[in-house]
Amino acid sequence: MDLTIYPSKLAGEVTPPSSKSQAHRALIAAALGGGISTISNLADSQDIQATRRCLSALGALVEDLGPGTLRVHGLGNSIPQAGPFPTLDCGESGSTLRFLIPVALLVQGQAAFTGRGRLMERPLAPYEDLFRGKGIGWSMEHGVLTLDSGRGYDRLALDPGEYRLPGDVSSQFITGLLFALPLLEGDSDLLLTAPLESRGYVDLTLDVLDRFGVVAEPRENGFHIPSGQMYQARDLAVEADWSQAAFWYGANLLGSQVDILNLNRFSAQGDMRVVPYSQQLSRPGDVELDVSQCPDLVPPLAAMAAVRTGECRLTNAARLRLKESDRLATVTQTLRALGAAVEEGPDSLTFHGLPILEGGVTVDCCNDHRIAMMAAVAACACRRPITLLGAECVNKSYPGFWEDYRQLGGDLDVLISG
Repeated sequence: MDLTIYPSKLAGEVTPPSSKSQAHRALIAAALGGGISTISNLADSQDIQATRRCLSALGALVEDLGPGTLRVHGLGNSIPQAGPFPTLDCGESGSTLRFLIPVALLVQGQAAFTGRGRLMERPLAPYEDLFRGKGIGWSMEHGVLTLDSGRGYDRLALDPGEYRLPGDVSSQFITGLLFALPLLEGDSDLLLTAPLESRGYVDLTLDVLDRFGVVAEPRENGFHIPSGQMYQARDLAVEADWSQAAFWYGANLLGSQVDILNLNRFSAQGDMRVVPYSQQLSRPGDVELDVSQCPDLVPPLAAMAAVRTGECRLTNAARLRLKESDRLATVTQTLRALGAAVEEGPDSLTFHGLPILEGGVTVDCCNDHRIAMMAAVAACACRRPITLLGAECVNKSYPGFWEDYRQLGGDLDVLISG
């Protein structure tokens, strides 16, 4: 879907979709539980569909109870199997893939993972090194990852003990192990060999584990995970997503008046950092923002930084090169095309703020949902209309984004090809 956006300020009320990060975690915890859980207020995004699809492939029964509500019949504490070598189609969801690799080894002992887009090209080396070192077969061929413990699918493939991971590649590796290790037959220690980045996402994992009755004890260099734990079934309503709310914060900084509803001001989501960061950007002058703990905020922060008085540097952002697109490059290309003064560094972006952007161009969303939403926000500060190619990519995380944008007064036309 291609569309043209005409510059306008937005106004009105909006409720962001439910937190994709919390939803992934709640569904996995429910699937590992010993009873029936109901997870509500779910957004029907492509990434959440991927996690649901993969949990079903592992043997969990997931039922629709109506829009945004799923009933999950947990695998149970005995961890029954779905049969040898289930195939888990992760779509384009990095969270689904990285969270479920240890879970699949726990539940099945063997599995095949597939994906689309750039997913199977994204880094998996921390897991590969770890699991190869523990004697687990790991093979990546033609975009299909095959895991095989060699123990068959009727025995646990993971043993208790010490697990070492870097903390500065992706917190998703840590979350995957935090889900699996509590169900082993002995205590385990998850040791971080490099400083932890994106700590907020790990805090969110710990929060969900706690809600489902599971504990991982923080230590100076990682976590101690006691054995003999059981996930308890429970009902949970997923809270609104701060990373999506950040785009409406961006629109407000560019002159809109959007009232953002139903946000949990005490959330464990690390992307709540958009509040102090947007406050800093609202004041004139030079500013430097460390995004190592909130990489998903870079696109909305970039839109804000492009239209203000002063220089802004977004630092410690190298991991964005491994998202749905090389997000440092695509943020730069997109905003520069709109007229922004931005410089791309190896792990940073530097903006020289301008009072307004020119627009009047066509830009490709690069199959990256956050690039599309960033461009829509930046359009509020353009002189002339902009055209977005591939704008349907927002369905990955925020399927209702264009509907919300229009209801807030956004002026856009969907282009009919041919």
